[in-house]
Amino acid sequence: MSFPRPDEATKAYFHNLVDLDERIRIRPMFGNIAAFVNGNMFSGLFGSQVFVRLPEQERAELLAVEGAGPFEPMEGRRMKEYVSLPEAWRSEPDSARHWVQRSLRWVGQMKPKD
Repeated sequence: MSFPRPDEATKAYFHNLVDLDERIRIRPMFGNIAAFVNGNMFSGLFGSQVFVRLPEQERAELLAVEGAGPFEPMEGRRMKEYVSLPEAWRSEPDSARHWVQRSLRWVGQMKPKD
């Protein structure tokens, strides 16, 4: 199976959204990149899509935003806790960064995997 790959502009956009502090690790994943805190993935790229991991109530809040949607890397294979950010937010990086930070805060409280 072939996965979509991010272009350089998308990678730069993603790096701009993720605050690089000592807790965050960015790693390749299936030809894309993902951000981890304490070994737990909190955000990533899938082609041109940026996705974040959120608790149920915050997922519902984000899914109510036009252009946001469930993260489904393969048809019928939805990743339950993940939501894709609206593509329109590429021109509104503060909106996207806000949700990336919310994801980082929540996932950063989870039990470390490393």
